[in-house]
Amino acid sequence: MSIHLDYSVLSALQEVMEDEYPTLLDVFLKDSEQRLAQLRLAVETGNLDLQELSLTAHSFKGSSSNMGALQLSQLCHQLEERARQNDSSGLPDLIGRI
Repeated sequence: MSIHLDYSVLSALQEVMEDEYPTLLDVFLKDSEQRLAQLRLAVETGNLDLQELSLTAHSFKGSSSNMGALQLSQLCHQLEERARQNDSSGLPDLIGRI
């Protein structure tokens, strides 16, 4: 998938959220930073708790999709599926791509 952002989603959110749109973006960015930090920490410490990774990836996938971040959502989907299948191969690389 080569589309990083679906600008029509962002435009629709801006139209619906009006004055709250900047707050929505800020919350998404802060939340994303926190989730990325959790994923990076798991790789750095070697603590790849697959159930926890699956839950984090699932949540991150949903919020990314809702914000039109299509490629990020797809990568999170891949992480979620691998974690659910107890497949830890390549997870550090996948998390790095996220």
